[in-house]
Amino acid sequence: MSNLNNIRNFAIIAHIDHGKSTIADRIIHKCGGLTEREMKDQVLDSMDIERERGITIKAQTVKLNYKAKDGKEYILNIIDTPGHVDFSYEVSRSLYACEGSILIVDSTQGVEAQTLANVYQALDINHEIIPVLNKIDLPASDLDRTKKQIEDVIGIDTSNAVPCSGKTGEGIEDILEQIVSMLPPPKGETKELLKCLLVDSWYDSYLGVIILVRVIDGTLKKNMKIKMMSTNQEYLVEKVGVFTPKAKDIDELKSGEIGFIITGIKNLSDTKVGDTICEAQSPLKKALPGFKPSKPVVFCGLFPVDSSEYQKLKDGLAKLQLNDSSFSYEAESSSALGLGFRCGFLGLLHLEIITERLEREFDINLLTTTPGVVYKVHLNNGNIQDLQNPSNLPDPTLIKLIEEPWIKATIITPDQYLGSIMKLCQNKRGIQKNLNYSGNRAVLNYEIPLNEVVFDFNDRLKSMTSGYASFDYEIIGHKEGELVKLGILVNSEPVDALAMMVHKDFAQTIGREVCEKLKDLIPRHNFMIPVQAAIGGKIIARETIKGFKKDVLTKIHGGGARDRKRKLLDKQKKGKARSKQFGRVEIPQEAFIGVLKINKEK
Repeated sequence: MSNLNNIRNFAIIAHIDHGKSTIADRIIHKCGGLTEREMKDQVLDSMDIERERGITIKAQTVKLNYKAKDGKEYILNIIDTPGHVDFSYEVSRSLYACEGSILIVDSTQGVEAQTLANVYQALDINHEIIPVLNKIDLPASDLDRTKKQIEDVIGIDTSNAVPCSGKTGEGIEDILEQIVSMLPPPKGETKELLKCLLVDSWYDSYLGVIILVRVIDGTLKKNMKIKMMSTNQEYLVEKVGVFTPKAKDIDELKSGEIGFIITGIKNLSDTKVGDTICEAQSPLKKALPGFKPSKPVVFCGLFPVDSSEYQKLKDGLAKLQLNDSSFSYEAESSSALGLGFRCGFLGLLHLEIITERLEREFDINLLTTTPGVVYKVHLNNGNIQDLQNPSNLPDPTLIKLIEEPWIKATIITPDQYLGSIMKLCQNKRGIQKNLNYSGNRAVLNYEIPLNEVVFDFNDRLKSMTSGYASFDYEIIGHKEGELVKLGILVNSEPVDALAMMVHKDFAQTIGREVCEKLKDLIPRHNFMIPVQAAIGGKIIARETIKGFKKDVLTKIHGGGARDRKRKLLDKQKKGKARSKQFGRVEIPQEAFIGVLKINKEK
């Protein structure tokens, strides 16, 4: 049993940019996980994008050995988690694999929105939490103010909070000592039947699917036959190992430990995150509760600029999905944009990262349609339909009501910006639920439709508060809304890629803006082009793009030729009417991008 008492499993949680990955680097260095030569910044962030942007996208695990001041050897299993709201599913499942958390708070910034969200997740599953005050080397650091904020806003005792600096390495040893003395060891019995939690899985082109597991009871050995309880499939364990941060093969994982196994699985879909793994010969009666599956929240169409790149895009999406199961896609075609895919993402940052990786890793020029959310359409016959693409909305006569997703938003801001933030939330149809103060910072709670937040809410919030406000949200469910489909017609032809779901009160304004924008962006043709915005069969806004006019009267000289002039003009008119009938309007790429920007300028 002494072995279990010497294990500590913990996650590192914090807001974006508060120094999770830097402190993880320092702990690895301190415990001798990597040599001086192998050390680099953000050692756990493996993707180029993660390193460039300085963000963590995937949670990473490391097993370290630490000799404490009491002379005992301890095994530390660290999970470095992402800070951004889009990747909160990564955080929640990482927390389940641990018994305690290190909460890092930037001592120059104080408590921010994501700090709250992650702490509450940890408190819900009864985690022991160690507060750490980072960036004490900066002149703007204020330890007393930060401690007071943690106590006021979160309600955690800060008498044992550790001041440290990820940059200089000051206070890292104090953190390690706190981990050893404050955090509880894992509970579990090595002699019991095997019970493991599948924490994560990803695809490796050489080894197939690598499965990250936390052993709760029993021992997981090499060449053991295991069973996934959700699928009832059996597999042979070919490899058992731990990350130190380099992958290292071992013979067995005992209860309380975190490591990886390779079983020869080729499809990522066979490994359900949150699944229970047991021994095939002696299966368990009851599975572990598992996690809530991550559901895509934002949907948008991805189309290649050059239609010949369609296959390239398809292969790229399939490869990205191997390492990111939270991302989904299905084929779709558009009369204006050709063949492409309808993709589902966890949020706008997730969308941005996927599109950037497609452009960078697979060299594809992409066109992205307006991001939208999933609506629930209740039909008169009692059926409920999930609507991702507004152009697929059923006939309005068949619809009883439309529900849209709502979120609970937490905004933390210096109080001088409070008025403008409240105005922004009201314009976005938000309902204020709560307002608290901690010193000169206000904590606002709003309920807002997700559709209003998806475009540009975060950008506008940051710009009006000079970057000081922080924003976090969680989905609370669907509510009925007065929503209509705004269709755009160019030359009396509907353009499905520009269709959008909007609130009835804003439809007129948005329709007019879209028409004005398209008038500027669509080039002139030989004939006149009407650009219209419509709700159902009713036109609510219209602009006209004038056609080129050839001067057919130049060859007529002298007076008294009215009849000849009339004749020529009538002939021209007929020709224009004919070309309008058969002519196709080419809508350039800039027009689609321009319409996207309207929402940002609103």
